[in-house]
Amino acid sequence: MNAPMLERDPSDPKRREMNPLLKLALELGPLIVFFVANTRGEWLVGKFPALSWFGGPIFLATGLFMIATAIALIASWVLVRTLPIMPLVSGAVVFVFGALTLYLQDDVFIKMKPTIVNTLFGVVLLGGLYFGKSLLGYVFDSAFKLDAEGWRKLTFRWGLFFLFLALANEIVWRNFSTDTWVAFKVWGIMPITLVFTMSQMRLIMRHSAEEKGEK
Repeated sequence: MNAPMLERDPSDPKRREMNPLLKLALELGPLIVFFVANTRGEWLVGKFPALSWFGGPIFLATGLFMIATAIALIASWVLVRTLPIMPLVSGAVVFVFGALTLYLQDDVFIKMKPTIVNTLFGVVLLGGLYFGKSLLGYVFDSAFKLDAEGWRKLTFRWGLFFLFLALANEIVWRNFSTDTWVAFKVWGIMPITLVFTMSQMRLIMRHSAEEKGEK
């Protein structure tokens, strides 16, 4: 039987793990490319005139963002022979809305992408809980080992947090400049997410399966 294309369930002993730092680098890499391309777009076009095909800086950033996202997914496949579910869903939205952005030369589509992705993740996580599934384990299982109650609580909190990120993106892109939105997307979302993650450490420690196993 052929191996599954998507990452296995966190409890599956055949699941192949990726180094957490490498996993983080693959997820953040495309965002860094997006920010640099938007802020240094004219310089990049000066060095590589062929890039002018994309259009202005935000369109160049969108095109390179799509390429970097594809490279990150391919790298994940090469390293562990499976595709991570949440980056794959995010990548699919990137490709669809990125293509619309480039084809129509309208940056509204790429600005709406975080709203749609975060809303989708929030609804999926909360919907999964409704059906008795704590889907956050697919994202954090390589970093944390929690009991069932811990995963349920953490999944609920992250579901609400994703909806908060969707709302924040809508407020910023609709009320501020494109450069401000790009800076917020790269340098604002990350600190906010880091602070939220750190705020969950007490819950994580309380429900750590490894800690309970040591007692």
